[in-house]
Amino acid sequence: MKTTDPKKHALLESMKGGLIVSCQTQPDDPIYTETMHVKMAQAAKWAGAVGLRANDPKQIKEIKEAVDLPVIGLWKVWHDDTDVFITPTMKEVRAIWEAGAEIIALDCTAQITHEGTKAWDLLKQAKKEIPEAIFFADVSNIEEAKHAIENGADIVAPTLYGYTKETAHIEGADYRMFAQMCRECGKDAYVMMEGHLYTPEDAMKCIFLGAHAVVVGSAITRPHLTAKRFVDLLSGYQDNWRDAEKAKH
Repeated sequence: MKTTDPKKHALLESMKGGLIVSCQTQPDDPIYTETMHVKMAQAAKWAGAVGLRANDPKQIKEIKEAVDLPVIGLWKVWHDDTDVFITPTMKEVRAIWEAGAEIIALDCTAQITHEGTKAWDLLKQAKKEIPEAIFFADVSNIEEAKHAIENGADIVAPTLYGYTKETAHIEGADYRMFAQMCRECGKDAYVMMEGHLYTPEDAMKCIFLGAHAVVVGSAITRPHLTAKRFVDLLSGYQDNWRDAEKAKH
C-alpha cells in the first residue's frame, strides 16, 4: 500500500508528472570539478525539475545546501566480486540520511552482495532503522519490484535494468516491461522510470505509460557520454559507449 504518512505523501505528490535530474560526477569524469554537481543541480532547478538524484554523502550535502529540491540519495560502492554497487549496506544508508536526502535509493535486486547477502534483504533493515525516510527501490524486473513493495519500498524503478547479468545485453529501455510494472505495482507504490532515457520524447512516453515521474541523468548531466553516443554511431559502433556508461569508478 502507498504511504499514508502525510509528509511523505506530500513530497511524493509534488513530483507527479515531473522530471528528476540525476546530478552525479566522479573524479575520473572529464567534466569533474569540486562543484560540478552543485552547478548541475542549480541548472536542473532553473529548468523546472521537481527533484534531484545524487551520489555520496558529500555531494548530497552540498547539493542540499545550495538547492531547495527533494533529493534521492545513493552511495555507489564498487567491489570486483559483485554487481551490487548502489547503497549496498547500512553504513551507506545511514550516511545518505545524515547528509540530508529525503529519499534513499538502494539496490533491491536478487543479486548477491560483497557481504554475501541478497541485495534486496537490506530494505527491511533500513526501513526499521530509519522509518522517517522514503525508500526508492532500484530493480531490474517486475518480480524484484513486487518483492521490494512487499518489503516496504515507497518507490520502485527499473534503474538496474541493463546492470545485472540477466539484462546486460540490453540496448534500450523496455517500455513494455515498464508499462506492465505500472499496471501491476502502481496501486501499491509510486512507479518511476529511470534508465536509458535520452530524449524528452522518451520521458514523455513513460509518463503516458503510467510513470509517476521520470529520472534522467546521462542525457542531461553527462555530456561526455552524449558525445560518445554520437561518435560511436558515426564510427559504425566500433566502440560501445555503453561500456563507458556502465564503468566502475
